[in-house]
Amino acid sequence: MLIVSDGLATFSANRFPSSSSLSQRRGAPAGGEWRQRKEEQWRGQGKAQAREVEEDESCEQHGKEAVPRGTCQTMCPARELQDREVQNRLHRFEMLAGTERVRRPRGDPLRAVKEYSRPAAGKDSTNPTDLRPPAVLLKTVCYLIDDIAASPHLHPWTEVYSFVFDRLRGVKQDMIIQRVSGLNCVAILERTVRFLIYASYRLCGEPLRLYDPRINDTHLQESLSWLLDCYATETAPHPNQEEFQALGLLYNLGSARATQHIMELSERLRSSPAITLALSINRAFLERNPVRMLRLARRLNFIQCCALHRHLVTCRRDLLLIYSHGYCSRNCRFPLDRLAQLLSLDTSLAARLCQAYGVDVNQGNQLVFSKAAFTEPEKGKLHCKMYHNIVAEKQRELSVGNIIHGCV
Repeated sequence: MLIVSDGLATFSANRFPSSSSLSQRRGAPAGGEWRQRKEEQWRGQGKAQAREVEEDESCEQHGKEAVPRGTCQTMCPARELQDREVQNRLHRFEMLAGTERVRRPRGDPLRAVKEYSRPAAGKDSTNPTDLRPPAVLLKTVCYLIDDIAASPHLHPWTEVYSFVFDRLRGVKQDMIIQRVSGLNCVAILERTVRFLIYASYRLCGEPLRLYDPRINDTHLQESLSWLLDCYATETAPHPNQEEFQALGLLYNLGSARATQHIMELSERLRSSPAITLALSINRAFLERNPVRMLRLARRLNFIQCCALHRHLVTCRRDLLLIYSHGYCSRNCRFPLDRLAQLLSLDTSLAARLCQAYGVDVNQGNQLVFSKAAFTEPEKGKLHCKMYHNIVAEKQRELSVGNIIHGCV
């Protein structure tokens, strides 16, 4: 054992010299010391990794909590109001009474509303003092509807629309930054959608510099999509869901995507009166049955007619084209008053519409249809606003405020 031990000792000494080894000349620690340091190093790495995991978890938790929450309790942040006063950028609807004609009008804190501002590099849009919480945003929307859009004293309505449209964009911007959801979000979006649908009817035919229907349509589709998504993802009851599901289909009549969305709803929703009627009108539109579509349209309420109205020109054009082929005969005459009834127009407007499409109206108020004479009117000659009878007669005594708030 001793020899073996000495042999081993000799072998060990020959392979790993203790006193004159290269590692020790470089200052390396002895075996026991090296193991101790290595264990300490491993323990240090383990602690560092544990700290990294904790930091990652804290970052994730911080990211979830990093959504800014607004603290501004007024419709317009004080800093923005001051800046716009200095830069003379106050709208006349926001000026303090009595200062409208001075060189630099003052802003009324009770009337000024935060304007929409485009995101820019280096601009902090998440400052809590510049963001309005959901309750204040809903209050702002109600003010825009009741005191601006529905005011009988503010004219012209194109300017009213421009102001409200911009301020609603500012509201939407605050909602997106704060990721607002819940009942306040739904209430704001419902009023926004009604306002934009009503504006699409009321401002139809206005000059492009005053009202752009494409921009209005873009924001309407975005708000409607957001609202329908809220209905789909939230479990809280929404009493107006049937109304807006139907409005979405009527506004996007003939759209395969809108139709598929409706068909994916629950049986309870699909069988509701509003959605059932909208589906029937959509089917008549797809089948190119304008007579049935116009007959069903008479059962719609005012805001539903506003959503449908942009399809009326196409519907009436199809009716005249079908009749121009179906009643094309030398000896065939069709009574004008009967056609006016089918078109949901008075007799004079029906006659003007027929003439615009090349349909002859004789002295006895009889129509002479001819498929060869049917022509498309020149661009700009057919004004949709002139043929709004089916919509206008639904408004009656309804105020703008009641329409947008849904109090009908």
